Formats: sequence, C-alpha cells, structure tokens
Amino acid sequence: MLPTLISLPAVTSVATGKEFRMIYVSLFSTLSIPRCNGGWTLRAFEYLRLEGVVTGGRYKEKGVCKPYAFYPCGRHANQKYYGECPLYGWPTPVCRKVCQRQYKKTWTQDKIWGSTAYQIAMDEKLIKKEIMTNGPVVASMRVFTDFYSYNGGVYVYTGGDDQGGHAVKIIGWGKERGTPYWLVANSWNTDWGENGGYFRILRGSNHCEIEQNVVAGRIRRYQG
Repeated sequence: MLPTLISLPAVTSVATGKEFRMIYVSLFSTLSIPRCNGGWTLRAFEYLRLEGVVTGGRYKEKGVCKPYAFYPCGRHANQKYYGECPLYGWPTPVCRKVCQRQYKKTWTQDKIWGSTAYQIAMDEKLIKKEIMTNGPVVASMRVFTDFYSYNGGVYVYTGGDDQGGHAVKIIGWGKERGTPYWLVANSWNTDWGENGGYFRILRGSNHCEIEQNVVAGRIRRYQG
C-alpha cells in the first residue's frame, strides 16, 4: 500500500507546481488492521479524499509532521543488510494526531486532502496518458522470487514461486534495444534495483499483471 501515497507528491507537483511528501504512517495507523501486510490501493486514495493525511518522510527525518515510524531492516539478494526485520512484520503504530516536536504546524494545519480516486482501464495508452497529464500512477503487480534478486535491465519473469501482490509506482516508460518497458519505483530500500530503488519491467503485455490494476488520484487542498 505504501506506493499509493508515495505517488501523490509527484501528482501534486504536476497539478500545482508545489512539491511535498505525504506520510504513509498516518494512513495505515488509522486502519483497523494489526500489521502493515497488504491492502487495497484504491481504498488508500479514497482515505486521502475522505480523511486527509499529513506530511511525512524518512525514518527520523526532520521538517515533516510524521517521519516514517520504522527503522530500515532486512535486505534483498546481495544488497546492504540493515539488520533483522520483525518476524511477523511491523505492528500498526498507534494513531496520535500530533506532529513531531519542533515542527511548525499543527496536525490540522498540515493536512493534505485528495479530490478524486479512480481506476484506470487495462490499456497501455490510457496509462501513459494519465502519467503525462497528472503524474505517476500506482500499479499492483505479482511478485515472484526471481524479482528479489533484480539488479538492472528490463525485468522479465524467469522463474520462482508466486509471493503475492505488491504495489509499486509507475513513473514513466521507454525502450531498451527495442524492448518496451515501464519505469517503476519500488519501496525496498534505496540500494535495491537500479538507481536507488527503481526497476524496469516489460510493457504492453500485462507482464506480472502490472497493467491490470492501476489506480490514481488528485489533490484537493494543500496549504504548504
């Protein structure tokens, strides 16, 4: 679910010229689930529209209302090891409607609101149009074990067990030696994949179901 909110700063940058980052913790700390373990991307956008969220950033980051609550942990393939992650995942943090100390705004003053939330049809041209017009979109894809060891190039599934669904942010597209691809941001630490957490995946054939469930949203109000 994290990439759902990760996508929205860029959406607002396209729409208003302002740039900011929204908080993931303020979203899932208010949901009635015991741990961060999956979710529905469209529902996250709907929550933004109905309840709003506040600004956020990296673990212990200053200058935002609610920095990320969990320290970096784990690793994928041969990437940097950050230490063990909790065996059963992080427990959902308690929802405290206050910003961190020394932040200049109150929780209410910092709120960001969405205006719309919608799903985009499984159509490559429509997905491109949405990105060009309003900025990045959120896609849900199937992850297989070979994806964990990805470190560059256009990803094409080669083998491995199905690990379930995963939400990612599509930010653009291109071709490499005639092979069409989506350019995508992941959320698995900055030393995974290409150029600090990005990857490219085959475009135009719903590879790993990446074009099957694409959602987006717009911002209604931001006072920053």
